[in-house]
Amino acid sequence: MPRDVVAQTSNNAVFRLGAGDVINITVYGEEDLSRQKYRLPDSGLIMFPFGEVRALGLSIAELEIRIADGLRGGYLLNPRVSVSIEEYRPFFISGQVAVPGAYPYKSGLTVRMAVSIAGGFKERASESKIFVVRETDPLHTLSKIGLDGEVFPGDAVTVEESFF
Repeated sequence: MPRDVVAQTSNNAVFRLGAGDVINITVYGEEDLSRQKYRLPDSGLIMFPFGEVRALGLSIAELEIRIADGLRGGYLLNPRVSVSIEEYRPFFISGQVAVPGAYPYKSGLTVRMAVSIAGGFKERASESKIFVVRETDPLHTLSKIGLDGEVFPGDAVTVEESFF
């Protein structure tokens, strides 16, 4: 079931599209220009009759504007475009969890929930030494995160070992 996205982080950062996200694009009154369950490729390109639109790193609103602007350039007078998320790209969790790996992202995901999805902490896991690398961070900075910290699509969470 499609979900409209106005996903924002606690610090008001807007959700950004990435490779692997599955989106629905509706161009009202123009079924042939609409796309359903379109998985964004690594290139992030979406093909339209007017050319390519690069979706990677854009917010939902920015993608809607880019598509509408492209269609306005000779195809439609006043295009109305709606984009929604069908399925988010996965998040990743590794280290001292029972079943490390990639898991489907769900809106509102916290580190505590991510650990639970991955089967819980291993016996030697440190609940205070958890780190995240945000996919949206171009420097791929390793940042400490608490159990109630938010996890986003494409994030890589690592639970370190505790030394008693």
